[in-house]
Amino acid sequence: MEKPRFQAVPENFICRQCGAQVQGTGFTNHCPRCLYSRHVDVHPGDRADRCGNLMRPVSVTVKSGEWEQILHRCVCGHERANKVQENDEEEALFALLENQ
Repeated sequence: MEKPRFQAVPENFICRQCGAQVQGTGFTNHCPRCLYSRHVDVHPGDRADRCGNLMRPVSVTVKSGEWEQILHRCVCGHERANKVQENDEEEALFALLENQ
C-alpha cells in the first residue's frame, strides 16, 4: 500500500501538558512552550492513530550549532523525531538538552 502524501492543514490546539494555546501552521506537531506532542498520526498529518496519548520530548539534536530535531516518545513506546520550529522556546530546548 502506498504511503499517503502529506497535506499541510493548519490546526490550532490547546496543549494537554501545559495548557498553552498553540496557533498551528500546518506543520505544527508539538507545543512550542513545553515541547510535548500527541500520538495522533500513523503517517505525518493523517490523524489516523487512535492512541492519542501525550508524547514526551526525550532528546534534542543540534547540528552545526543549530537546533535540529526533537525526539518524542509516547507511553505506548512509539517514537518520532520532529523538526525544531522557529517559535520553540529556547529555554525548553536547553532544558531538554541538559536532561538527556
